[in-house]
Order: sequence, then structure tokens, then C-alpha cells
Amino acid sequence: MTNGRRGDRGSPRLLNAIDRLLQTPRVHGAARAAADLVDLQLSLVREALGRVAPLAHGRLLDVGCGDKPYVDLFRGYVTDYIGVENEVSFGATDASRRRALEQADVLYDGVRLPFDDQSFDTVLCVQVLEHTPTPGKLIDEIARVTAPDGLVILTAPFSFRLHEEPHDYFRFSPHGLRELCTGAGLSVREITPMGSLWSLIGHKLNTFLGLRVARVTAVGQQLGKLGHEGANVDAPRLWTLPVVAPAMAAVALAARALDRVAPDPTETLGYVVLAEPRRAVAT
Repeated sequence: MTNGRRGDRGSPRLLNAIDRLLQTPRVHGAARAAADLVDLQLSLVREALGRVAPLAHGRLLDVGCGDKPYVDLFRGYVTDYIGVENEVSFGATDASRRRALEQADVLYDGVRLPFDDQSFDTVLCVQVLEHTPTPGKLIDEIARVTAPDGLVILTAPFSFRLHEEPHDYFRFSPHGLRELCTGAGLSVREITPMGSLWSLIGHKLNTFLGLRVARVTAVGQQLGKLGHEGANVDAPRLWTLPVVAPAMAAVALAARALDRVAPDPTETLGYVVLAEPRRAVAT
């Protein structure tokens, strides 16, 4: 997790003023839409999950759910949406401090999921594998609680900045993800990249501009983003936004366009995996 650092002496007052402004529904909605537009990683994850969400069914377990940022994509397809989080690591995140209706329903020790075997029809795990020191064991647990005719949907990063430190351990190739799933008794239906070279470059540029130049991490958290990071109190550099904001928008739009006309299959921000218990596959 990113350590929250005290910015200049005026930062609490400034952040409180920004918070009051963002509580206005129109301002909050417009600011969140703008932030999501330039957040290529979030956009690609949501696009990937939106594509596979209609395959979800029955009882869904969201492993490492945070404040359930993707519940809106799945709720129409499942009967129950249950979120589980590692109690220790979740307690240090900004999401754990939010008074949101959509929070973890169950906290656990990070070792054994507190559910019976084959008790969920769909298991969702979004950008979590890199944060466990034993990803193979987590996938074993996911496979254990998945029903014989169930579906596992997981995403993992291939190239991404350090985040949620110190709990940031791995990055994954499609071959590594397939090996982990196979070792857990899952049969991989498909592995699909989330974006290509230009989204990867664009996201890194926009991350630098937003988090390092404009320092808007705390503002992003006030908008409901970056929930898995530690709470941040750095004062934003609002004076940079007239230059930074248009630059980030231009980068995001250019990256999306270039991904379509000049894709590179060897570069991506990450992958989405669809898998199912091997016993459910016809032989």
C-alpha cells in the first residue's frame, strides 16, 4: 500500500474543501467520469468484465472484493453477490474506511476461504493474484469453492506500476496463468489481453501525470477510486490541472485509437481468464 504522507500544511484544509465540493452530485459525477476516461487500466478491466459478465450465474463470490467496484456489471446475472477480503491487508486500505453499502461481506485469514466446497456458481477475482505471496494456493481455494458446473473469472496484471506496497509480489504471463489454473484442476476456456502496447504506454504516462505531477491520489480516493491503496493526504497540485488534464485526455484517446490500428499482441496491461472445473468439461 502507498503510505499516506502529509503534504504541505494547508493540505487538510484544501482536501476538506475539495471533499465538500465533490459531495455535490453533479460535480462528483462529472469529476468521476473524467477520471475514469483517462484511467485506461480501469476502463479496460471494466470492458473485459462487461463482456464476460453475462456468463455469470447463480451465487457469485468476489475474492478480494474491496468496495465491490464491479458489482454493477454482474448483479443482473447472479442471484447473490458475496464479497470476501483478507482481514489484515484490507484493514490498511482506503476502501475499508469508506462508508459504502458495497463492502466485503466476509473477512478471512487469507489462507482458507471460509466457505464449503463447491458452494459458488461463479467466482470472480479481479487484480488480486499479484497481492498474495502464494497465488497458486489462492487459485486452489477458488477452484475448491467453485461448483462443478461453475465459472471462474479472474484478471491479473502483466505490466503495471508498483502499487499497494509492500503487498505487491508478481506479474503474470498468459502461460503462467494457464499453468496456475491447470495445477488447481481448472480448465482454461480463454485468456484475453486487456489492451495492447499503446494502452500500456498511455496508462503509464497518465499515471505519472496524475499521481506524480498533479498528485491527485487523495482526490481520486474522494471520488471512490484507488480503494485498495492506503489513505493518502498529499495536497493536490491543482495549478497543474489546466495542462495535465487535457494532456491525459489526449493520451487516453490516442492510446485507444492506436490499440485498434496498430496492436501488439506481446504487450498488454493484463489478462482476463475464463476457467471452469475440469470435471465439468466433456471428454
